[in-house]
Amino acid sequence: MTKTDDINPDDNPLIPPTLREATAYWFKLGLLSFGGPAGQIAMMHQDLVDKKRWISDKRFLHALNYCMVLPGPEAQQLATYIGWLMHRTWGGIIAGGLFVLPSLLILIALSWVYMRYGDLPQIAAMLYGIKPAVVAIVLFAAYRIGLRVLKHKLLWGIALFAFVAISQFDLAFPWIVLTAALLGSIGHHYFPQQFNVIKAHHSSSKQHVKAVIDDDTLSPEHAKFSMKKMLKYLAAGLGMWLIAIAALALIYGWQSVLTQMAWFFTKAALMTFGGAYAVLPYVYQGAVEHYHWLTPHQMIDGLALGETTPGPLIMVVAFVGFVGGWTQSVFGADYPLLSGVAAACVVTFFTFLPSFLFIFVGAPLIESTQNNLKLSAPLTGITAAVVGVILSLALFFAQHVFFPEHSYNQVDITAVILALLALWLLVKQNLSIIKLVGLCAVFGFARYYLLLAVAGG
Repeated sequence: MTKTDDINPDDNPLIPPTLREATAYWFKLGLLSFGGPAGQIAMMHQDLVDKKRWISDKRFLHALNYCMVLPGPEAQQLATYIGWLMHRTWGGIIAGGLFVLPSLLILIALSWVYMRYGDLPQIAAMLYGIKPAVVAIVLFAAYRIGLRVLKHKLLWGIALFAFVAISQFDLAFPWIVLTAALLGSIGHHYFPQQFNVIKAHHSSSKQHVKAVIDDDTLSPEHAKFSMKKMLKYLAAGLGMWLIAIAALALIYGWQSVLTQMAWFFTKAALMTFGGAYAVLPYVYQGAVEHYHWLTPHQMIDGLALGETTPGPLIMVVAFVGFVGGWTQSVFGADYPLLSGVAAACVVTFFTFLPSFLFIFVGAPLIESTQNNLKLSAPLTGITAAVVGVILSLALFFAQHVFFPEHSYNQVDITAVILALLALWLLVKQNLSIIKLVGLCAVFGFARYYLLLAVAGG
C-alpha cells in the first residue's frame, strides 16, 4: 500500500494486520459485543478506525451504509465486510463467524440451564422479574425507531396499518413488508423530503488520520468487481444452502423438525429489515403459533436471555431452535440435549448464511462505487411499518406478562409497575439493557425470598 507524507499522530508505522492478528480481534469482539447493533458498530469504529487504524473513517462508513440496506444483522455483516476487505473470503468468514460463535455457545449453555432447571422456584423467580423488563425493552425499541422515522402523517399511517394488520388480522409479516415498501415508494413520489428520513451515515469532520485501508487506497484485487466472481459466489452460497437443506430432507424427511426449521429460518433471514425486533413477530407466528416449537412464555424468556448475551439480538433464534429441538425430541426422548444443540446449530446456519452471501456477492460492486449509499424510500416505509410490528409484539408480551391467568380481571400489578419503571429507566435514565435485565432479575429473586419469609412468618 502506498505511503504518503501524512504524519501519523502517534508516529507508529502503519502495518497491515496479519490474518492471525485480525482473528484474535474478531474473537475478542465476539465475546464483548454487547449493547445491540449501535453499541457493536461503535465498538468496531473505535477499535478499527481510531485505535488500530486498519480502515479509514470514510471507508468504514461506506461499508456500513451498504450493510444498513441489507436484511440481516448489520453489525455482523459489517464485520464480515471489513474482514473480507482485509483478508479475502476467509477473512470475511472468520470475522462474521466469530461475531456469532461465542453468542451461539453461550445461548446453548443458557438454553440447557433453562430447559433443565427452569422449573426451580429460584430460576422462575428471576424470570418473573425479567419478563416485565422485556415488555419495556420492546416498547423502547419501538420508541427509538419511531422517534427517528415517523416524520409524516403517512408514515404514522403505515405504522398503524402494520400494527392492526399483524395484531388484529394476523397478516403474514412478508405481506406487511411488501405493502409498506409500496406505500413508501408512493409517499416518496408526493412527499420526497418527508420520505427521506433514513439517511446514510456520514463521515465525521474530525482531522483525517491515515489508515492501512485509507480513503484513497485502491481496493485490493479480490475486492474488484467481476461478474464471473459474483456468479461464482452466488452459485457457491446457493449450492451450500441447497445441499444442506436437501441433506436434512433426505435424512429426516421434509416435514421433520430440522428440515422445517431450516426452511422457516431461511425465510426469516430475508425478512430482517429494521433489525431483530422487526422479525420477531414473524418468528413468533411460525415458531409458536404454526409449528408449536415453544410456548409464548418460552419466547419471552428467550428474548430476555438473548438480551444478556453478546452478538446480534437475532441470535435469539438459537434459543428458539434449542427449545424446539428439545421439546420435539428430534433424536428421541433419551437425547434432549443433543436434539437441542443440533436444532440450534441448524437454525443459526440457515439464519446467517444469507448475510455472508450478501457481502461476498455485493461488496465488490460497492467497493467499485465510492459514493455514499442512500437508503431508499421503500426502506423508509418498511421501517415505519416496523414500529407498528414491534408495538404489536409488545402488546403480545404484555398480555402474557400482565395477565398470567389469561383473564383481564386478574392483572399482575407488580409486573405492570416493574415494566413502567423499567421503561422509565431506559427512556429517561439511559440505563443499559444488560443492567436493566440484571436489576429486574435481582428484584424477582428478592421478591421470592421476601414472600417466603412473609409466608413463613
